Order: sequence, then structure tokens, then C-alpha cells
Amino acid sequence: MHCKLIGVPLQEGASRLGCEMGPSALRVAGLAHALRELGHQVSDLGNIQPPNAKEAEHSNQAIHHLGEIIAWTELLTQVAYKESVDGAPIFLGGDHALSAGTVAGLARRAAKMGRPLFVLWLDAHTDLHTLDTTESGNLHGVPVAYFTGQPGFEGLFPPVSNRVDPGNVCMIGIRSVDPAERSAVARNGITVHDMRAIDEHGVAALLRGFLKRVEQANGLLHVSLDVDFLDPAVAPAVGTTVPGGATFREAHLVMEMLHDSGLVSSLDLVELNPFLDERGRTATLLVDLTASLMGRKVLDRPTRSF
Repeated sequence: MHCKLIGVPLQEGASRLGCEMGPSALRVAGLAHALRELGHQVSDLGNIQPPNAKEAEHSNQAIHHLGEIIAWTELLTQVAYKESVDGAPIFLGGDHALSAGTVAGLARRAAKMGRPLFVLWLDAHTDLHTLDTTESGNLHGVPVAYFTGQPGFEGLFPPVSNRVDPGNVCMIGIRSVDPAERSAVARNGITVHDMRAIDEHGVAALLRGFLKRVEQANGLLHVSLDVDFLDPAVAPAVGTTVPGGATFREAHLVMEMLHDSGLVSSLDLVELNPFLDERGRTATLLVDLTASLMGRKVLDRPTRSF
């Protein structure tokens, strides 16, 4: 596979600074080397330069950095569409606001190919707020609402040319949902597997059913992996820690199943905040998870001590 590494030093969507260092941390942790060891062609396209903020205001006074996020979304939509024509883009975040643009661009590419786009959202949060419902004002909490075409973004964010069908979105690892987001999930038919569902049924059974749907629809599959999908005990470098996340073993199982499916065409790695890390352990774990997604087996995994 031709893997294209695209750094996105975006941190304005979060409440804590530090995510802009995420792309560098993933590179230092050896992401390109790990992928090349697996036989993939790797092109590191460097970091996207932060765009100039747009002029934008909203009645919700909690929102901050609206103009910056709009500009990032517009730019990333173009980049994702362009770079997905001849390879598998891997977006190195950056906070989760970047997915508003990456998924919108990938959905446009899928439509151009005559195929539906499916999204696997590995996260503690649903990120289904709109500009009207967010109380924190942190716009890393709105990307799913945006790329599924929910109302409230008109006249500010760029129009979504090809919205992702909410029925094509599967969320795994959810364990922090606001009331407005809970209502949005119920209205739109998004598949949500919270940590209780994982405890009761096992992550393999939940993921297997979704992958079968993607295969039957001849869909393209985008994976958006937020660090807080993982339990903070194994991945501390995130500003939105929520206890009770996926274990090391569950996360690797998900990645190995995704590789076995042969369906994944693009990837987001988001919310890595190196300022909060412990000797690079979270960045290293993300590299190992990406390697599992791209074909590394258990017997190939190096042993590390921390």
C-alpha cells in the first residue's frame, strides 16, 4: 500500500494546548519506519501549514477559534480529496476537529468512485455537537455532526458536497455523551457501541458485524482513532481523559481485524498531546497500533519496557 503521511498541527479545536506537536511525536516514534518494515511505500508529505482564519461569528458565545476551524476544514477537505486518489492518507493530528475536513474530502472521493464511505469512530466521545448545542465551545466535538450533514453549520462551514450517511458510521469505545448528543444519536441511526457493549459482547463481535456491512456495500472504510478511545492507564497523552477505555489487547485486536478485512483506505490519528505523555509511550503505542492495522502480527511486535 502507498501510505501518505500528512501532518495536521491543529490544536484550536481543543481546550488544552499541545496537539500541534502530535505529528512530530508520531514521526519521532518511528511511524514511517514501522510502515516501511511491513513492505509499504511511504511518502511523508510534511505538515500542512495552518491556514488564515476566516471571518466568522456565531450566537453561541462559548465557541472559540471558529474562524480557524472553518479554515482548517476547508483546507483539509481539499487535501483529503486530492491525496486519496492514489494512496492511503494517514492524517497525523492534531485534535479531532481535523476529521470534519478529512472525512468530508474522503466522502467526496468515495462518491467520485461510485462507492459509499463508511466511518469507524474509535473514541470516548460521539463528537455529535452542532454549533448550537456545544456548551464547551470546543470544536473538536462537532466533526461527526458536520460530515453527516446535520443542520447548524450553514453559512459558516463549507457546504458538505457528499455527506456521510449516518447509518454508515459505527462508534466503538463511547463512554462520555452529552444529552444533546444522545438525542442526535437516536435521531440519526448511528451505530454506537459503548464500553458496556464491549464488556458484554466483546469488541470482536461488534466490529465483525460492521465490517460485514462495509464489505457487502463495496464501501471504502475510514478509521478515525482518538487517543481517548484507549484507557488513560495505557495512553495518558490526551487532554480529554475518560477512565474505562479500551485495553491494549482490545485495541490491537481491533487493528488486526481491520487489517484482515482489507477494507481500510484511510486513517486519522488524533488528540495526541505529547506535552502530557510519559517518555513517548502514547506516541509509541499509536505507532504500534497503526502497524497492526497495516499488517504487523503479534509475533512480529517488538518487546518494550517503560
